[in-house]
Amino acid sequence: MSQQRPKGGKAANPLHKPWVKTDKSAASKPNRNAAGTKRQVAKPVKAVLNNESKVYGENACRVLFNQRPESVIRLYISSTLAPKFADVMKYLASEKKAYHIVDDAELEKVAASQHHGGIVLLVKRQPIASIANYLTTHNAKQDCLLALDGVGNPHNLGAIARTCAHFGVTGIIMREPQLLQSGAALRTAEGGGEYISPLSCDDMPLALKLCKDAGYSLVTTSSHGGQSLYKTALPQKVVIVFGEEMFGVSKVVANSADIALQIPGTGKVESLNVSVAASLIVGEWYRQQQHSL
Repeated sequence: MSQQRPKGGKAANPLHKPWVKTDKSAASKPNRNAAGTKRQVAKPVKAVLNNESKVYGENACRVLFNQRPESVIRLYISSTLAPKFADVMKYLASEKKAYHIVDDAELEKVAASQHHGGIVLLVKRQPIASIANYLTTHNAKQDCLLALDGVGNPHNLGAIARTCAHFGVTGIIMREPQLLQSGAALRTAEGGGEYISPLSCDDMPLALKLCKDAGYSLVTTSSHGGQSLYKTALPQKVVIVFGEEMFGVSKVVANSADIALQIPGTGKVESLNVSVAASLIVGEWYRQQQHSL
């Protein structure tokens, strides 16, 4: 099976070196690139199904393939990056799935972004569980979840997912958890999104109550009050709640908190970016749990 690069591209041999021309000895076989024959062009994915996502960026695509290769539907890749992903092309060929070696202009169309990094994967999304289902199947003594109340910026979401993967956070609760699987969020997460369970909820206060009933302590942040992060003992099982970038958590959520934290600083700025605040608090939780072992 071979795939072709549009407009001047190279026929590929996925079982050997997928980024080089096929052997000329194959000239006796039908050649779709012969003179007078119109070449096929790898058409951009203009729309994807609800259970599909476009993932781009070298690290994000590599980690995704390593973790769940069966989820890959199609690959678009530059000739420069193709040698690094020869194993992916070989796998796709063996599974009778398509890949296309294309130029940067084509990649930009497929990704709908200039920040494709030379590769785009069309993939099946991770399944999304409800927070209620998660709580019935997880009973660890030590667990950290994040709840994002109105956070929607994909770059913030990606940075938060990257932090969560680094410090062992297992899931992120959101009303729209599919936002964690956008191309921009996954690229920013640099592969971290593959290690985080997106958890859905219809009602954030109710979801947090379920967590409290399951033994989790609720932690919120405030730039105007609360205990110093570095003088507070953080419980083993926590849900750390962050609000939307402009206004923070809602009053209902704030009133249900077991611990309200303040990140100490000079006071020269009103507050920190939500992804920065998340990295500091989650990092401190992780440090304390490691010291308690």
